[in-house]
Amino acid sequence: MPNPISTEIIQSLIIEIRGERVLLDSDVARIYGVDTKRINEAVKNNPEKFPEGYIVRLSGEELENLRSKFSTAKFSKTRVTPTAFPERGLYMLATILKSSQATKATFAIIETFTKIRELSSTIKALSVVKDDARQKTLMQRSGEIVSEIFDEALQTSDTETSIELNFAVLKFKHTIKRKK
Repeated sequence: MPNPISTEIIQSLIIEIRGERVLLDSDVARIYGVDTKRINEAVKNNPEKFPEGYIVRLSGEELENLRSKFSTAKFSKTRVTPTAFPERGLYMLATILKSSQATKATFAIIETFTKIRELSSTIKALSVVKDDARQKTLMQRSGEIVSEIFDEALQTSDTETSIELNFAVLKFKHTIKRKK
């Protein structure tokens, strides 16, 4: 995991399980720079910090679905069914893991989830707003959020980068201008 941890990397690791955005224990371990075993030990040793809803224990069927979705070696070596952490569980995990890397990871995770939540809210608002000026403002903000999430991976030519997103209900284009 490169240091510092980027929002883009974390965003690419977030998956949806049972309608909730989560990070798998192995990905959390990678972000925090520890073994997956240490993450699960922290949970086991602090059960009061992980009530229902703060941790998702995947079923065998959910693991099989992940294996079929992500045709990588990531899940083929797994003997233990992974656990997943929704945003609130990650916050609790951050209170347990104490290191410089853990602090940086926690900031990056919080920023990523916040940006995804804001983007989702902005896109929902776009689908119901009728006022052109308000739509334009929301579209601009959506583009800014996307550029923040993918900032490090944006390919720039000269000083301009364009991002186009096409959703079922809307399409918008955002241009980023940078000085060399």
